[in-house]
Amino acid sequence: MSITQKFNLLNSRFRSFYPVVIDIETAGFNPKTDAVLEIALITLKMDKLGWLHKENTFHFHIEPFKGSTINSDAIAFNKIDPFNPLRGAISEKLAIKSILETVENGIKIEGCSKGIIVAHNASFDHNFLMAAIQRVQTKQNPFHPFVTFDTAALSGLVVGETVLAKACKAIGLTFDNNQAHSALYDSLQTANLFCELVNRWKRLGGWPINLKENKNISTY
Repeated sequence: MSITQKFNLLNSRFRSFYPVVIDIETAGFNPKTDAVLEIALITLKMDKLGWLHKENTFHFHIEPFKGSTINSDAIAFNKIDPFNPLRGAISEKLAIKSILETVENGIKIEGCSKGIIVAHNASFDHNFLMAAIQRVQTKQNPFHPFVTFDTAALSGLVVGETVLAKACKAIGLTFDNNQAHSALYDSLQTANLFCELVNRWKRLGGWPINLKENKNISTY
C-alpha cells in the first residue's frame, strides 16, 4: 500500500480516531440531572480516494431517566413532549448500549483506536453522552474522554460562522429552520457540514500533508 493510499484510510485521517456525529436533545442544560430526550448518531466512511461521506444513521427517542429534571423552557424550545406515547421512546440504558455497540463495531472494522464525538458546540453533547454512559454503569466506553471535533469551531475558521444554520448556508448546504432542534435533522446537517469541511480542505490541497516534501511521513 502506498503512502497516499494509507492517508485515504479513515484510521489514518484522524489520528486513528473513529469520528461519530452526535446530536442530543435534552430537557435542560445540566447533564447530571436533566433528561436526555433524543439521540441521533451518524457514522462516517472514507472512500478509496479519501473523500469523507455519511454512512449509517441511528435515531432514538429516550424515556427520561428516573428522577431526572424536565425544564419547561427546554421542552418549549425543542418542542418535545417527553411523555407522549406516540414518540416510541426507549430507555436510556437500551439506547446507550446500542450506541456503544455500534461505535465499538465501527472501531474494529475501520482499524481505529477510539471513537471521537463530532458535534456542533460539541462540549454540550459530549457532557450529556458521558453522563448517560456513566448512568448505565457500563465498563466499556469507546469514546475519547475529553477530545471532540467541534463543527462550530471548524466552521468559524473556514467560513466565519458558528451557528449551524448559518455555517451550512455559508458553505453551500441547505438548511430548513422548521426542522431544526430535532436530533435527527441536526445530526444529519452536522454530518453534511463536517464532511464538507474535511473534503474542502482536501480539495484545497491541505490533505494529505506534504507528501511530496516528506516521503518518510508517518501514518500515525
